[in-house]
Amino acid sequence: MTKVFIDGSEGTTGLRINERFEKRDDIEILKISPELRKDPAEIKRLINESDVTFLCLPDQAAIEAAEMVDNDKTVIIDASTAHRTLPDWAYGFPELSPEHRAKIKNGRKIAVPGCYASGFIAVAYPLVQEGIMPADYPVSVFAASGYSGGGKKLIAAYEEEGRDPKFDSARMYAWTQSHKHLKEMKAITGLKREPLFAPFTTNYHSGMIVQVPIFTDLLSVKKTPEEIRDFYARYYEGEKFIKVMPFGADVEAGGALFSSECAGWDGMRIYVTGNEDRVVVATSFDNLGKGASGAAIQCLNIVLGCDEAKGLNL
Repeated sequence: MTKVFIDGSEGTTGLRINERFEKRDDIEILKISPELRKDPAEIKRLINESDVTFLCLPDQAAIEAAEMVDNDKTVIIDASTAHRTLPDWAYGFPELSPEHRAKIKNGRKIAVPGCYASGFIAVAYPLVQEGIMPADYPVSVFAASGYSGGGKKLIAAYEEEGRDPKFDSARMYAWTQSHKHLKEMKAITGLKREPLFAPFTTNYHSGMIVQVPIFTDLLSVKKTPEEIRDFYARYYEGEKFIKVMPFGADVEAGGALFSSECAGWDGMRIYVTGNEDRVVVATSFDNLGKGASGAAIQCLNIVLGCDEAKGLNL
């Protein structure tokens, strides 16, 4: 039995991780008494008693918790923003390269990607690393997410009885171009500048689409949309969590994609559409699945050496 402690188990990500463990017989959950939930001494005791600790905390609390480890066995899987760009932390997106998967497998400090960042990096990292997109490309990102991505306060605002009618419409935000995911979106992909990022949430619980528009004449190697689609299919061949959709799948779906289509699923779909001049690459996934808790458990499974999809919905 692998002993697991979830620090922040009452938050959105922590609750979903707990749900994914309900039917597993290889995990023992170490639980903290409600009255000691914020007691540093008790938190430290449980972290060091665990084989794996998930941190589902605000950034500063995650930094403090990670520093509590005083043994050479406990693996930390951090779902916060705090450690995602640090070189001594594995970035928890194993499909990006064999090196990413090996660092997760062999490391004791793993940072789970952000939800928007996951959708963007899945698209941009292969293009930049393979020399198709120049590192100085002026990237734009347009994304829609369910309101659960905003945490407890935003969930409460959407779900409260007699809520403000404005929550029936799209909530556009991140106007200052300082969204917390931008740092990793630049650093992990190897881009020289942060993307221009325009996200919004609207009135549904979970699921998201991240869109990256591309002018093909600005690529290092100009490609048709069909060629770009086939490039992704080769790049992610054999990866059970990432499904590259056939070219024209958006047309088959009626010319529209819905951002809730992958809610409850722990994988990610990649769509490519457009024409020879302008291409849009989109990722569709659950912001609480491959965008958070599902990715965290996939990393755990890699650490344990079991099927990466164990306990997950694929």
